[in-house]
Amino acid sequence: MDKKLLEILVCPVTKGPLIYDKKKQELISLSARLAYPIRDDIPVMLEDEARILSNEEVEAWRRKK
Repeated sequence: MDKKLLEILVCPVTKGPLIYDKKKQELISLSARLAYPIRDDIPVMLEDEARILSNEEVEAWRRKK
């Protein structure tokens, strides 16, 4: 994931920052509790395509910050 692109992208739902999860190839929005997929190096920033984060995932990401 290009660092400059990551700096520009925000969650389309909350307009908040995103966290890049390299292992799962997702962009995480803690404020929306959504994970947007990255397919073929292209972030899919559609709410309908996002995965809902579990409470455990949100807490784990918050502890990493």
